[in-house]
Amino acid sequence: MGAPFSSGVAAERSVLSSGMYKLEIELKRGNNLAVRDRGGTSDPYVKFKLAGKEVFRSKTIHKNLNPVWEEKTTLVLDCLSEPLYVKVFDYDFGLQDDFMGSAHLYLESLEQQRMIPVTLVLKDPHHPDQDLGSLELAVTLTPKDSPLEERRDSTTMLLRRSWKRSTKQQQSLRLSELHRKSQLWRGIVSIALIEGRNLIPMDPNGLSDPYVKFRLGPQKYRSKTVPKTLSPQWKEQFDLHLYEETGGVLEIAVWDKDTGRRDDFIGRCQLDLSTLTKEQTHHLELQLEESRGYVVLLVTLTASAHVSIADLSVTPLDDPQERREILKRYGVWRSFSNLKDVGIVQVKVMRAEGLMAADVTGKSDPFCVLELNNDRLQTHTVYKNLNPEWNKAFTFNLKDIHSVLEVTVFDEDRDWSADFLGKVVIPLLYVRNGEQKSYVLKNKELTGPTKGHIYLEFDVIYNTVKAALRSVVAAEQKYIEEEPKVSKQLLQQNFNRVKRCIMVLFSYGTYINSCFEWESAQRSIVSFVLFVLVVWNFELYMLPLGLLLLLVWNYFFCSSRETADMTMEAMFEWEEDEDDKEDKESEHKGFMDKLYAIQDVFISVQTALDEVASYGERIKNTVNWTVPFLSCLAITALCSATLLLYLIPLRYLVLAWGVNKFTKKLRDPYMIDNNELLDFLSRVPSDVQVMQYRELKIDPGQSPNKRRRTNPS
Repeated sequence: MGAPFSSGVAAERSVLSSGMYKLEIELKRGNNLAVRDRGGTSDPYVKFKLAGKEVFRSKTIHKNLNPVWEEKTTLVLDCLSEPLYVKVFDYDFGLQDDFMGSAHLYLESLEQQRMIPVTLVLKDPHHPDQDLGSLELAVTLTPKDSPLEERRDSTTMLLRRSWKRSTKQQQSLRLSELHRKSQLWRGIVSIALIEGRNLIPMDPNGLSDPYVKFRLGPQKYRSKTVPKTLSPQWKEQFDLHLYEETGGVLEIAVWDKDTGRRDDFIGRCQLDLSTLTKEQTHHLELQLEESRGYVVLLVTLTASAHVSIADLSVTPLDDPQERREILKRYGVWRSFSNLKDVGIVQVKVMRAEGLMAADVTGKSDPFCVLELNNDRLQTHTVYKNLNPEWNKAFTFNLKDIHSVLEVTVFDEDRDWSADFLGKVVIPLLYVRNGEQKSYVLKNKELTGPTKGHIYLEFDVIYNTVKAALRSVVAAEQKYIEEEPKVSKQLLQQNFNRVKRCIMVLFSYGTYINSCFEWESAQRSIVSFVLFVLVVWNFELYMLPLGLLLLLVWNYFFCSSRETADMTMEAMFEWEEDEDDKEDKESEHKGFMDKLYAIQDVFISVQTALDEVASYGERIKNTVNWTVPFLSCLAITALCSATLLLYLIPLRYLVLAWGVNKFTKKLRDPYMIDNNELLDFLSRVPSDVQVMQYRELKIDPGQSPNKRRRTNPS
C-alpha cells in the first residue's frame, strides 16, 4: 500500500496522467550495444514492459552491435504514472538469453501531440558504470478526445495512490483549511455493475475475458474478470465518493484480460453525474464509444455522509448537543431507516513517539493516514520530528461494525514516494469509547513490531439492530488492492495453516476413536452412556442447542482462547524467524537449491489435490458403471440401506452402529479398525487410472518390426 499525496502540485501532475492516451512508438536502431557472443557480436532484440507486463517484442537482428529495427507499435493507456520499461537481450538458441541493458521511459515527462525523438542510454542496475550503448526511438503521445480533459479541482486528488511528494513551496498548503476540506466528500454514488452486452471479441477463440475499470476523480475501481464471454454478468456493487458539488464525470473503460501480455482495450464511455437526479436509482445502458457493445449499470446518488476533520478543541462528539442528536439518530426507534447508515466513528490522533529515522539527518517528516474500508483521510506533516503531535479528530460514517481501521504512519519524502514507518489495524468492535491508548506500530506484513508507537482515542456510536442486519450482507471490498505475488514463504504459510486445521479435526477424530478403543475405561464408559442417552432422546432442536452450549462453554472457560492466541503469536513469530533465516541463507543458495525448496511445498499441495480429486472421480465412476461389479455391489448396499431405513427408525440404527463401535474392541482386542466406505472407494479407479488401464488398439498398417520396437516384451 502506498502513501497519499501531500500537496496540490503532485495532485495536478496526477490529473495530467489520468484519462485515455494513445502511445505510438517507433523503435529505430541501437548504437554500440554490448558484446555477448564469443565472436565479438550479439543477436539483440528489444522488449517493452508496462506495469510488469510485456507489451511488445521486436524481431532479432543477428550478429550486429548497431542493429536497425524500424518497427512500430501502438499502445492504449489509461494512466501515465507507470514508466515504460525497455530491456535489450541477446538471443541464444537453446539457452537463457543474455541481458544487454535496460532503461526507463517516463511517460509523464513527454510533450503531447507531437513526435519526439528519444535516446535511451542502456544501463545494468548491478553494474551502473558499464557502457552498454543506447537505443533510438521516436515517440508520439496523444490524449484521446474526452470531456474528461476539463480542469478538475486539483485538491480533490490528494488521495490518489500514485502518492508523489510535494515541493517546499506547496508544503504550507497541507496545514491550511484548503487541505482539510479537500479530503471531505460531499456525497456518495452507489454503482451496481450488472452486465455487458454484445462486446467485441479480442481473443483468437472469438471471445473475450472482459473486466471494467471505473474512475471518478482520484478514485478507481476494477471489477472481476468474467472469462470467455461477450455478454458478461458481473453483478457487483460498490460506492464512490463525490467531491464536487456538480457530481463530476464517471469514466468507464472495458478491457480484455490477457495473461502474460498487456490487456486489450475493448471500449469506453462516460457518465456525467450532474445529469442524474439525487436520491433515486437510475437504470442505465451505456454504449461503448469506440466499439460496439453496452454496459448496464444501476446508479444512485445519495446525500453527504458524516465526515469531518477537526482540531481536538472542536470535535463533534465532544459537543453535548451534537452528541445527543447523534445518539438519537442511531437510537433503537430508528433501527429500520437507512440500513446502510449503521453509525459513526470518531478517531482522535494525538501523537506518536519513538518513530524510526527515515532521513539521513536522523529525523523523519511523519504524517498519518487513516483508512476505514474505502474511506481515507490523513493528517498534516510534522517536519523533522520523531515524536510528532497531530492532535486531530477524524469522523467517519460507519457502514459495517465489523470494519477494521488501518492507521499507517509515513515519512514524507519530497521527490519520492513516502517511506513506510509503521502501521496498526484496529477492529472497531475491540475499542473502548473515550479511552486514550498507546498502540505499538507493526511492520508492513503486520506480523511483528517496528519502532515507535501511536496514541489514539476512539468513540464508536452505532445502532445494534442495523449492525446485526448488516452482518449477514456481503462485506464491502477494497477497490484497489495489490496484485498477489508468487511467494514460497506465503505458499508454505498457507499450506501450514490448512495443515493445522486438518490436524485439529484429526486430533478430534483420534480422541473419539480412543473412546472406541477403550484406551481409558472410565472415559469410554462415560462416552458410551452419553451416546446412548443422546441418541435415544435426540430431537432436531438439539443441533442448534448443542452449538449454543459450545459457545456458552467457551465464553465462561476462555483460558483455551488465550492459549490459542499465544500459540498463534508464537507460530507467526517462528515463521517470521524462518523467513529471516531463509533470506540470509538465500544469499548462499544457488538457483537449484531454491527450486528444490519450492518443489517440496508444491509436491505436498499436489499430493493433497490428487487425493481430493481421486475420491471425487471414484464416486463419479461408481455411478457411471466404470466397474460394473462395484456398481452392482453399491446397488446391493443401497437397497439394503433403503429397506433398513424404511423398516427401522433411524434412532435404532444409529444406536446399533454406536454399540457396535464401542463393543468391537471388547469383543476382539486385536481387531484392526477400518473404514468400509473408504475401503470400497479405494477399489474404484480414478480417471487417471481408467486412462492407464485402457487398452490401445494395434494399427493394422504397422510393420512387425515397428510393433516389436513399440512393445519390447
